[in-house]
Amino acid sequence: MINQKDKEILLEVKDMVKYFPIRAGVFKRVVAHVKAVDGVNFNVFKGETFGLVGESGCGKTTAGMTLMRLYDATAGKASFKGHGDLLQLKGTALRNMRKDIQMIFQDPYSSLNPRMRVKNIIAEGMLTHNLAKGSEVNDKVADLMQKVGLSTDHMYRFPHEFSGGQRQRIGIARALAVNPDMIVCDEAVSALDVSIQAQVINLLNDIQEEFGLTYIFIAHDLAVVKHISDRIAVMYLGKIVEMTDKHSLFDNPLHPYTKALISAIPIPDPTYDKKRVILEGDVPSPINPPSGCRFHTRCPIAQDICSKEDPVFEEKKDGHFVACHFVE
Repeated sequence: MINQKDKEILLEVKDMVKYFPIRAGVFKRVVAHVKAVDGVNFNVFKGETFGLVGESGCGKTTAGMTLMRLYDATAGKASFKGHGDLLQLKGTALRNMRKDIQMIFQDPYSSLNPRMRVKNIIAEGMLTHNLAKGSEVNDKVADLMQKVGLSTDHMYRFPHEFSGGQRQRIGIARALAVNPDMIVCDEAVSALDVSIQAQVINLLNDIQEEFGLTYIFIAHDLAVVKHISDRIAVMYLGKIVEMTDKHSLFDNPLHPYTKALISAIPIPDPTYDKKRVILEGDVPSPINPPSGCRFHTRCPIAQDICSKEDPVFEEKKDGHFVACHFVE
């Protein structure tokens, strides 16, 4: 885990927004927007694993894709390594940035080109950024395959010849090939069997220590996030509602939504009587989110002010940020 007393900010995100236009009619005019990410703020420290969690549709994957510039941000800024605006880079500057930030995708099959052999998949980034030439490429690919637990004999196979866990290891090797500073892990283990999940998580921990990597770990499984993360941000309907280190989050959650999520974590003990927080209703539409606090339509402690005023996302305790009107 990162030493919290010696924090170096690698990524600083301010008011990042990503709206998707909805078009209708003969002329395809914009009639509304899907407010997938609506003003999020967070820092990621060098060497840490920053968890980003929430229900499906809360905007966590969109936030990761926007930081990767796979989506263009609607608004906001993101400073990477203390300079520039990541969200505005173009041309050569954007190309160079892609070497420093890589991504491991959720689906280990659709994220790999089925027509390319494993060697070419892993080597593509090296060749694009002129990091290796000639026989050096084969040597580096073989070394990466061994580091992620794959046999070098499989270098010339195609993705369909591997299991899901092996394909995800190929994706990890591809991300490592360009010596990145940060890797965005988008639900990197959610498509895998539980036993394979543990292997891949342990692999991510090992290579983080070996290469000095920083992770943004996007997931909906709080048990997995608790195991791998240093700090965690909880998202709800496009906004971050709570952010702190993992021990504070699980030992003393402040936001009602976080409390509900944590209460839903299954405990493998049939004799343990755990009190569940059951949220009523469905998640509102991101096209027309509720006024005020977006969680007030499902919140067990909501009052009149919650539907009228959006709570400020502020530090309530040392390093513990939350957006709620009724947190002391």
